[in-house]
Amino acid sequence: MQMPVLIHQACTICGSPTSMWCSRCESAWYCCSEHLRSDWPRHRQECVPKSQQNTPSDSDYPVNNRIATPPPVDLFSTVTAIIFAPEADRWTTTQVRCRPPTRSSQGACPLPLLQDFFADSVAQDIVLTQGLNNENLRFPLHLWYSPTAIQRNAPINRAIHNITGGSAVKAWCGPVIVLKFSGSRLQGYTNAGQNDLPALSAYFLAYK
Repeated sequence: MQMPVLIHQACTICGSPTSMWCSRCESAWYCCSEHLRSDWPRHRQECVPKSQQNTPSDSDYPVNNRIATPPPVDLFSTVTAIIFAPEADRWTTTQVRCRPPTRSSQGACPLPLLQDFFADSVAQDIVLTQGLNNENLRFPLHLWYSPTAIQRNAPINRAIHNITGGSAVKAWCGPVIVLKFSGSRLQGYTNAGQNDLPALSAYFLAYK
């Protein structure tokens, strides 16, 4: 026996009456596919496939009442960062994945995942806002380094030693990862590259 079609559910986004639901969980209601797509970053956290639910199947509902669920979205972003590896003779670039900020931390910057670059999983950061001649950087630089490298008698970072011509006041040890902010508000990252080296060199030379 075919079950009656429900038509008095409220759209999750606008509250309009609707008889259409998410095809994956069949628990969230939307009046159109655009509203499901716009709500997907939130809804995907609670969207349990119907096959995994311990509720009776509603397979008798008309198929055309189901709105196709958007494919899973990788919310992590990837940016190009500069890496000064201790054992390398020169800087190079690498890809860093960034976790998006939580919904409760509006305006926050994504969190770079740097565990693979620091053997002891300990990293501290410095935000570099000024470059050569103390000029403000349009795109500040975010440096991550190992505070325990010196304690572990780590070798001097040859890449930094070479970029400064060995004239830096402080000898850096351990890896250094440099990300580039996408603006002065520090709410996101963009790709770092060779154009950022003069500001970095000036910083390494002046740091005490």
